[in-house]
Amino acid sequence: MRLLRLIRILWIALRFGLDEFVLGHERFKALRPLVGFLTSWRKLEDSRSVRLRLALEALGPIFVKFGQVLSTRRDLLPADLADELAKLQDQVPPFASHHVRETLERTYARPVESVFHSFDFTPVASASVAQVHLATLPDGREVAVKILRPGIAEIIVHDVALLHDGATLMQLLWREGRRLKPHEVVREFAKHLEDELDLMREASNASQLRRNFEDSPILLVPEIYWDFCSTEVMVMERMRGTPVSHVAELRAQGIDIPKLARIGVDIFFTQVFRDGFFHADMHPGNIMVDHEGRYIALDFGIMGTLNDVDKHYLAQNFLAFFRRDYKRVAESHIESGWAPRETRVDEFEAAIRAVCEPVFDRPLKEISLGKVLMRLFQTSRRFNIEVQPQLVLLQKTLLNIEGLGRDLDPDLDLWVSAKPFLERWMSEQIGWRGLVRRVRQEAPNWGVWLPQAPRLVHQVLAENKDEAIAASLARLAREQRRHTWLLVIMTLLLALTLAVVIRLGV
Repeated sequence: MRLLRLIRILWIALRFGLDEFVLGHERFKALRPLVGFLTSWRKLEDSRSVRLRLALEALGPIFVKFGQVLSTRRDLLPADLADELAKLQDQVPPFASHHVRETLERTYARPVESVFHSFDFTPVASASVAQVHLATLPDGREVAVKILRPGIAEIIVHDVALLHDGATLMQLLWREGRRLKPHEVVREFAKHLEDELDLMREASNASQLRRNFEDSPILLVPEIYWDFCSTEVMVMERMRGTPVSHVAELRAQGIDIPKLARIGVDIFFTQVFRDGFFHADMHPGNIMVDHEGRYIALDFGIMGTLNDVDKHYLAQNFLAFFRRDYKRVAESHIESGWAPRETRVDEFEAAIRAVCEPVFDRPLKEISLGKVLMRLFQTSRRFNIEVQPQLVLLQKTLLNIEGLGRDLDPDLDLWVSAKPFLERWMSEQIGWRGLVRRVRQEAPNWGVWLPQAPRLVHQVLAENKDEAIAASLARLAREQRRHTWLLVIMTLLLALTLAVVIRLGV
């Protein structure tokens, strides 16, 4: 089955003339006459950009998602390719309406007309894994109904298997392959693709993100109607807005475009560092803007998570970058174990400085985060730094944010927009605000432990027999000294915290 899928990929690539992208390189110039003779049977009437889009659509969801990511990188692609690939955001050919009806009636075990007051079988958006229809519930609420593509799970399984084969070849043929952990990266990607195939999981993601931004003045998330949801169907509140990529239309509505770009950066860093739960598929097809200039998030199939260690490490690195403290960046890589312990800090610091220093104090339109990441990648090879698969989604999302910011406001300074947020977040984690927050969290535990201290001492005395009385007394003395110091320390902490709270009015 994998061989058949590989043959199909090669066939589609040839049929749509994608060999043009390879043969265009001077290194393969000698092969052009041979390939031209072997492919004389085909007629390529469409432009290269249209052929690339059609090929990705024909290849399936993984390749469509690859095209979606590429479409946001106008600094890396010619304009014709970027414009055409942008159509992959929500213009993938829809599946037939009879499949829609079959899925809905299988899910609800009754006719569609008895579930919805009205249902439009013409989709308003069609993506790689699912498509969306508009409907009205019996009580009059307007909703959007997301339905999985039929047979999509089997296609994804085969494509992921091919990706693993490619990962194996990478490890065998490229000396840097093993260090990059390609199989772990593929497994991480596959896990999120599998999550997209369960719309109940996506619904729970949307519900969590909505709760995180409840009453937010900058981000709206649709409400989920759980009584109508299943693994194949998700029903949510209908949201009205303008696609974020329609900049001219937004400007005509009186939306402050530079402010909108800054808000997008703020939303990203809030999700990552405050919540550790972020939308990891933030291409323009998944974002709208309402008439008040608030973002509207859509499509919650791929969400990323970070634990406290990851968040703290990333925040330290971002702040060190923004402050141009390259020594701290080098040290944190070594402390985290990403770089070998024997790495010389001064050499690593100098290498990072050479990559990052040229990009500061320049607007986004004059730099490319993608190219900076590429140079950092080249630096990481020199110092044997391992790729961290758990951060692949974050890196992808950061690239999406850069592409979005570039479309909205080419003069946006990503560093200036992000630095105040990260400084505030770090203050809340390790400053006096962080101390107050942690004391408040631990106070209930102290309240449980302190009253038990006399009983614990009594148990120590009661459980000892005559032959062990000396050891028991020594243990009791040690426990008494330890508890005494703990009580002193906790009393001082409580007094200090109360003083801070009273003085600052927290």
